[in-house]
Amino acid sequence: QDCTQKYIVKNYFYYYLFKFSAALGEEIFYITFLPFTYWNIDHSVSRRMIIVWSIVMYIGQVSKDILKWPRPLSPPVVKLEMRTNAEYGMPSTHAMAATAISFSFFIATMNQYKYPLELGLVAALVFSTLVCLSRLYTGMHTVLDVIGGAVISAVLLVLLYPAWDTIDHLLLTSPFCPLFSIVVPLVLCYNYPKLDYYSPTRGDTTTILGAAAGATVGFWLNNQSAASAHTSQSVQAGFPLLSSTLGLVLARSLVGIWVVLLARWLMKSLVLALLGFGYKFPPGDLAAHRRREVEVPYKFVTYSCVGFTATVVVPLLHELLGLL
Repeated sequence: QDCTQKYIVKNYFYYYLFKFSAALGEEIFYITFLPFTYWNIDHSVSRRMIIVWSIVMYIGQVSKDILKWPRPLSPPVVKLEMRTNAEYGMPSTHAMAATAISFSFFIATMNQYKYPLELGLVAALVFSTLVCLSRLYTGMHTVLDVIGGAVISAVLLVLLYPAWDTIDHLLLTSPFCPLFSIVVPLVLCYNYPKLDYYSPTRGDTTTILGAAAGATVGFWLNNQSAASAHTSQSVQAGFPLLSSTLGLVLARSLVGIWVVLLARWLMKSLVLALLGFGYKFPPGDLAAHRRREVEVPYKFVTYSCVGFTATVVVPLLHELLGLL
């Protein structure tokens, strides 16, 4: 049920800190930070983060709908968010994503670039801790939900780490990569666990797997085209980001984000129009958007386009504009 509790903010520092931290586990962060690492830091690091993020998030989302543990009751808890209130609570996928992204970034860079390992570890801990605490502050999860999400994510990281290089090599070189990257996620999305009532979990899972599928096809195509999408084996001093001028970094990021958002809007409009024509519903019919035969293809195609645009179209545009 929707929460209609009113509340008074007494500490604006905590309020804005944790509202901002909560946003670090949502689409706006994924659609900016993950491409940012690909455009400005390191292709191999970005590939590993996206692979780990998609696997961890799929397992987390499915676990929620299998366990069906409720979110905290309101009242007494005051919930500061409404969009995900219909989802189940255990595990916290915000906690899983924050742990996976921060520590996969740390692990992927610690042997490639020279920087204080203590600083990288502290940064990963601070990032994941802030996101985890934000889920308690906003009233969306219990302590057990958050701890469970962080632990599951950490275990998955440990299990996936030995296979990182093998998975990365196969995704770049195997001729079956494009087919595998599209078919497997689509099958998983269409066979998502059925719920007694609608929640955003299936749509969010489709969004994540679609973005990862499009990005993976982009990685493979870049490698086939002999683009600079390879794993560097040498240890480099500092991050490539630091060797670029701030103006170039900002220009690459602004151009890239604008193109990605434009691609998302165009593809979403086109796919919804086609599905609306096929299934006889107006584009603005939100109830129709929740049907599996509409939600899965519309979100998968839209975000596959987003992933492909971020990894192929944007770098080509950067090269054309002299931003590399």
